[in-house]
Amino acid sequence: MANQNEMYSNKIFLCAALPLLKTIVQDVPSLNKKFKNIHCIYQVSALDPEAPDGKWATHFQVNGDEWVIHANKVDTRPFVELEFKSVEAMNAFFKGKIGPATLPKMKGVAKHTKEFIAFMMALLKMANLLGLTTPPEDEETQRLLVKLYFYLLSSGISALNKMGHPAIHEWALKSPDRVYAWKVNDEPTVSAFIRVKAGKSKAGRGEYKRALPFFTMRFDSLKSALGTLMSIDDMLESVREGKLIMDGAPEFGAQIGAFMLEIGALAK
Repeated sequence: MANQNEMYSNKIFLCAALPLLKTIVQDVPSLNKKFKNIHCIYQVSALDPEAPDGKWATHFQVNGDEWVIHANKVDTRPFVELEFKSVEAMNAFFKGKIGPATLPKMKGVAKHTKEFIAFMMALLKMANLLGLTTPPEDEETQRLLVKLYFYLLSSGISALNKMGHPAIHEWALKSPDRVYAWKVNDEPTVSAFIRVKAGKSKAGRGEYKRALPFFTMRFDSLKSALGTLMSIDDMLESVREGKLIMDGAPEFGAQIGAFMLEIGALAK
């Protein structure tokens, strides 16, 4: 049985990282073209005798440009599946420790070769983007990468809350109805949020428009955002230099910053 930290990591991959594939395929024209005529159910899973269905999984219903994500849900008859032998093997694979012990069983490849190749190209693109150690030069890739980080953080924090992560769930339990957001100045499509109330949480993509967020971590540019998100720049120094603006009480910025670091630690 996987230990608690392994389970936390696994839920980040299933509920926050893998759903990024939809954004990547939508935003990268060469990948979008590959999926144009594809109609397929894809699944990524990890076997676990303790799981209700004998495995933990996220699956995708793909119909060309339309992707429906079923995070942390098992499909019994996917067309294509990457099935890992354990939670630990899946975590290690997505952390870049690829070898005979961590490779998944690839199901449905012979019958759905075109679909499999397209899916693997999307996974490799995700691995390439999230594996970068320095910011990309071109602005379009910067924009996509910041979006991915924002989505990963908001969904990851929400997923850990639902799992009962001690620090995050305690914070959520004590919270009235509040929205915490991430955004970049003059980049309306680059934003994400998490809504928290009395122990419950829900992550969202884009701007929260029903009310002004309680707290927003706002960056002055895409490059400044990547400096913080990729752990290149010191967060406090970025605040002093005006690269990072805390729209709200500073103590909430420190709190959200700590949760961001926890997501990063569990995903690496």
